[in-house]
Order: sequence, then C-alpha cells, then structure tokens
Amino acid sequence: MSSLTQVEAEQRAALIDVQRYDISIDFTDLPTGSSVVCVSTMTFTCREPGASTFADCMAAVVSATLNGEPLAPPVDGRIELPSLAAENVLRVESVQADSTEGPGVHKSVDPSDGEVYVWTTFAPDEGRYLFACFDQPDFKVPHAFTVTAPAAWTVTSNSGDPVVETLDGVRRWVFPDTPALATYNTVVNAGPLHEVRREAGGYDLGLFCRRSLAPMLDRDADELFTVTEQGLAFFGEVFGLPFPQRKYDQVFMPDFGGAMENWGCVTWEDSFLQRSTPTPAEQEMFAVVLLHEMSHMWFGNLVTMRWWDDLWLNEAFAEFACYWAAVRATRYTDAWVGLLAADKLTAYLADQGPVSHPIRQPVPDVAEAASIFDAITYPKGAAVLHQLMTYVGEENFVAGMKRYFARHAWGSTTLQDLIDALAETSGRDLDAWRAGWLETAGVDRLVLADGVLRGTGPAGPPRPQVLGIGAYAKGSQGLTREALELVEVQGPETPVTLPAGADLYLVNDDDLTFATTRPSAAHRETLINDAGLLPSPVSRGVAVATVWDMLTNGEASPAEAVRCLTSVLAVETSDTVIEPYLRRAGDAAELWAGDADRAELMALVFATCARLAEQPGRRQVALRGMARTAADLDALAALRSAAGDDHDLAWRCLVRAAELGGDTDDEVRELLEHDPDPDAEFRALEVRAAKPDAGEKAAVWQTLAVERAVGVGSMGAVARAFWRPGQDQILAPYGEKYLSLLPSFDKGGMIPAMVFSSRLLPRFGTGEDFPSRAEKAAAEAVPVVRQTVLEYTDELRRMLRARA
Repeated sequence: MSSLTQVEAEQRAALIDVQRYDISIDFTDLPTGSSVVCVSTMTFTCREPGASTFADCMAAVVSATLNGEPLAPPVDGRIELPSLAAENVLRVESVQADSTEGPGVHKSVDPSDGEVYVWTTFAPDEGRYLFACFDQPDFKVPHAFTVTAPAAWTVTSNSGDPVVETLDGVRRWVFPDTPALATYNTVVNAGPLHEVRREAGGYDLGLFCRRSLAPMLDRDADELFTVTEQGLAFFGEVFGLPFPQRKYDQVFMPDFGGAMENWGCVTWEDSFLQRSTPTPAEQEMFAVVLLHEMSHMWFGNLVTMRWWDDLWLNEAFAEFACYWAAVRATRYTDAWVGLLAADKLTAYLADQGPVSHPIRQPVPDVAEAASIFDAITYPKGAAVLHQLMTYVGEENFVAGMKRYFARHAWGSTTLQDLIDALAETSGRDLDAWRAGWLETAGVDRLVLADGVLRGTGPAGPPRPQVLGIGAYAKGSQGLTREALELVEVQGPETPVTLPAGADLYLVNDDDLTFATTRPSAAHRETLINDAGLLPSPVSRGVAVATVWDMLTNGEASPAEAVRCLTSVLAVETSDTVIEPYLRRAGDAAELWAGDADRAELMALVFATCARLAEQPGRRQVALRGMARTAADLDALAALRSAAGDDHDLAWRCLVRAAELGGDTDDEVRELLEHDPDPDAEFRALEVRAAKPDAGEKAAVWQTLAVERAVGVGSMGAVARAFWRPGQDQILAPYGEKYLSLLPSFDKGGMIPAMVFSSRLLPRFGTGEDFPSRAEKAAAEAVPVVRQTVLEYTDELRRMLRARA
C-alpha cells in the first residue's frame, strides 16, 4: 500500500484547494455484520485546469465520479483524478468491509451484554480506510457528517448539536459543519452509549461510555468535569484564545488504545475507567491525559503542522502543556515529578539507544510519521519544552504562545513560526537552542567536579540550557539543601559557586532540563543509599532518575536500584509517585536482576510494601505491590483475606498464585461470577497466562497473539503474566513464534502495531542472540513495527546484561 510522501503532498497542495467535505456514514449493518458504507463528497478547486492529481481511499470503491463523470477504479489506494476543472466535485461511495480488524473504524462487542460499539480514528492517515479524502494535514476545511445508525444508538462527532431524524428502525444524525480541520482531527463514535452532561465554565460538557461501565463513569464524573473545566480555563488564558466551541465531549470506547484529540470530541480507551477505586497515581494519570488531549484543541486542531516533520508541534507541546496545566490549574501539583518517575525515564533510555532521533526530523512519508509517536516525541519533547520555558522565562513563554495563536489560528505552521514568536517575546536568539534541542538526537551528560560543571552533548559540547544544582548537607533532619544555583550552560565547562564540602551535589535539581547526570565517586553511595533523605519529591525523583539511568547503562546493579527506590518509598510524601516507584522497584527485582538475586530483592520490595500498607492512604497500592512480590502461597492467602471486595487485588493475587503453581481454577470461576468488570474474562486469561504449564501457555498465546482476541487495553496485563521469570524452558519456543508473527503486527493500524510489537516481545526464555535476530526480522517490517521492536529489544539486551 502506498504511503503519501511529503513531495506528493506539497505537489497536491500547490495544485488544489479543498473547500469542504460532506461525508455520509451508514452503521446499520454493524449490529450483525461488519461493513460500513460511506459516501464522501469533496468540493475543491484547481489552480491549473486540465491537470491531474489523486484522492486517497483504501476502502473498497463502489462508484466514483468527478464532476459527474465516472472514474477508473483506484489503484493501490489512490483514485486518479484526470483533467481537473477550475471547480470540482468528487463523489465516492465506498465500503469498509472489515470493521473488526481494519484501520480507521472499529466495531467492538461488549462481552458482558453483547452490545455493539463503533469508533473511528484517523491519525496519521487512516481516514482513507473509511472514506475517500485528500489525507494530508495541511488541507483544513469544514467537514459535515451525516450518520445513519440503529435507533437505540447515540452518535457523537466533532461539532455542535445534530439534527436527529427518526426513520424506519434507524435514526439519522446530521451534524453541523466542523470548523476548518484536518481530516485526522475528525471523528464519529456510536453505540448504545451511557451519557452524563454538565454545564461548567460556560461550556456544555459531555461524558460517554458503554452501558456496562456506567457505574465507573458515574463514579469519576465529578473529577473529570472538574479537571475539564480547569483545563479549558487555563489553556484559554495562557494561549490567549478560549476554546471557541460550547460543546466539549469525551467518549470512552472499548479496544481503542490510548486517547485521541478529535476536535470537541475526544475518544479514550475505556480501560482508563478503572474497575476499582482509582489510586492517586491513576487519578493523576487520568488528569494529565485529559489535559494532553485538551491542549491539542490548540496545538494540532486550531493550529496544525503543515507536514509530519513537525509532529512534535502537536505531541511534544501537548505532553508539556498537560503537566504545566496540571501543576498550575489543578490539585495535581506534583505532576512534573510524576512525569520524571515514569515516562521521562523511558525517554532517557530511548534517547541512548537505536531509536534515538531528533525531536524534529525529516519525515519522507506518512508511514515514517507513524513510527515517531514515541518516547522521544512525547516525554523528551515535554521535558525539552519545560526547559525552553525555563530558558526564556515563563512570562515571555506565555506571551509567545499568545502571539503564535493570534497569528496562526485555523492555519498550518512549521517550526520556524513558533520559534519566531518566542524569540520576539523573549528577546533571545533561539537558533542555537533550536538546533541543539530539536534537530539533534541523544542526551547530554552533566557532571559536577571541583566546582566546575562539565558537560558533553551527543556530538560535542552540551546544548544551551538553564538548570539547577543543589548543595546538600547531612544532619539529623536528613539531607538539607544549603544552596541552589541556577546555571546557564553555554559550553563544555561552566564554573559553579556553590559552597565546598557538601555531602551531596544534586545536578539538575528541580528537574529543569533533559540531561543525564552522574554523582562524583565520593557521593555515589550517598545518592544510592540515602536518596530517601532528600527533602522534596522532586529532589528524590532526580536521585531515582540518576540511579535508574545508571542501572540501564550497566553502572549500577539491580540491587542498588532497589535500595535507592525503597529508601525513597520509606519516606515519600507525594502519594502520586508511590505507585510508579513501586513498579520500578518491582521491575528492577523481577526483570533486571538475575536468578541468584531475584528472590532476595523481591523480598525487599515486599517488605517495603508491607510497611506502606500500614498507611491508610497507601494501603491499596502497597497491597498490589505485595501481590506482585509475594514469595509463597501462604503470603498470598493472607492478602486474599485482606482484599475484601477489591476484585482487582483478588485478580492480582490469583495471577501470582498461578505463577507459583497454586490451584486457582475454582477461585477464578468464583471471582468471574462476582466481578462486575465487563472485561473480567481477560483477568481470568491473565491467571492462565501466568501458569508454569506448557498447555496453558499455548492456549493463551493462541488467544492473545494469533486470534488477537484480547482488547488492546487488556493486552499488556495478559502479556506481562505470560512472560514470567523461572519459566524459561516453557517459554523457549515463543521467541520463534514472535518472529513468525512479526510481519503481521501492523494489521489494524498504528496503535495495534505498537501494542503487539512491544507487549508480545519476549522478556524471558530467550538467549542473548534474540535481540539481534528480532532486529534483523524487523528490518523489513513497516516503520512503526521496526522502530517499536528496536526500542524494546534494546531494553531487553540491557536487561540480559544486568541479569548476567
């Protein structure tokens, strides 16, 4: 299948000007079938009458006419448009016959009640799988959707209040024109949806989900409405332009994978609706994802990148803005520490491996664009923009944002447009900053020694940046910060005037930049063993980040990483980072430690969790950690008795019990009868996946990897249960099975490709040669699969070295 190239997009944009899309979608086959019928009408002009171009359509074309004249069938997803007039109307009727596994549109059946739901998602170029269009981001025009659906269904789309017509057994939803949007910013969702609405902050806010999850949505509705209202107010202020539409909907759908920022109608994977009471970390994650998608209303929808080489203008800015808004406008004031404890560490690792790339890079075609929705574009991009705000000052940064949106609202932009606005308001020459941070791959390394901060960049001196260095003294109150110096780095050596003789110098204190650091030899043990003595969540987070980076680079052992994390967990004051730290401690013990050390380190994590469980506000996450690290069935039995009505904890205990060889079948059947989670069958599959039994492994692999019968929201948990330490002999065949399936991982679009490539990759049961073999096999795969495999095999290779 051809992928649109940048050259082709530029040529098409120079030739035609699209005025509007009128798109009719028929969902009436979906209750029993899988076909979606579309009629798309595109009105456009041509600057060179008589010239030719093409439209994009991967769905089966029933008929296509240009200005009333029939057209030849499409070839390789392209409808040739010959002899264009000055003004043109293209009408295409098409059928997407596979809405269960095909890209662009997806039908999902709720296993608990058989109800059918359907969602669409079109990024980066999957609109063409449902209807004919000119599928490139710089064509921004009104879209008018008319949707025919079963009478009991609700339909959501981007704009306003539809006119709903009742016909014979069906209803037709006629939506008003959207504002000028790129095709990938549009959406239609449908099904017998549960709806909650509220007026807040001058907006009409809506929440939707499948009926079986109504209790979970009702439980979370107040929090979602509160953060939505706070986010709309904050972004409207700092960007100088309130969200211009009264209606703002958020729709939670099964099997979606992540969330998508469709204008005025965000679609979410409904696993975000936690089946048990959300933990503090889950609540914070919910808020920052909500704010991420909301910020796209400005970065991505209102102003859209001209081509995919400026994808970071969307994703990096949205990822930065969601943490900025969370800290400034909501109760999640430690959100930057949450980023550091989780995704930023993923970005540090990715930027030191084979998938490292500049934040902004040439993207020759859309297939390559799909491969850079990654840790470099998202968390590294967010950290770099946090550094940019530090570098120019927040007041100047806000002024630059307002100028940018005032100039470019409803248009398309490039990197230079943003840099120009920020340079004007800050008075700083940002050319060197742009070249270093946005156009250069890799991380800086900063080390303080003898009163001098020495830095190296990926190809020479470090990037220009402003960061903090703290001097700490050890006393009865722990490590107390005696001094903090903000240092502007403009070369390989920067003098620092901090007092001499400190017990610890913390480079990148307050976490203002994106750079790896190392302690001096004299302070190494203090950083590892006494990180918990540091006085604030962010200083402790910087220590954890440093030690974790040392682990992934072979400069610290898994035991040292666990000691650092457990020392922090013993005193941590920020509830939202307890869970990610426990997860990392468990990973260090389970995935990075060798067989000889694993049991001892798991026991250390278990003991830490047991102490945390004595604190009421942390009991839930602590019991989860205990379920993961329990050494025997007796410990799990005690946990089960403490679980009460916590079905999530009960499932976690059963997964660990199955891994330890316990008989779980009766308990699984009983729990399935009482768990209200409509997807509880996937929890039961987790239990089977964890068993040290060759027959169960084979059956689970068939369901998970071959039949692809597990939704993407549940797949990660089932795969984690499948790849268990100590089961290497049983798992040995599955490395080859993974390689045999690898060419098919892209089936279903970008998100499934990323999920299957990463989650199914072996963690145990393979030799040291497996990463290289997987990389060789992925070399011929589509870019998104290739890049995902490279990222995760690099991590696996580092794990194998640490275990050895």
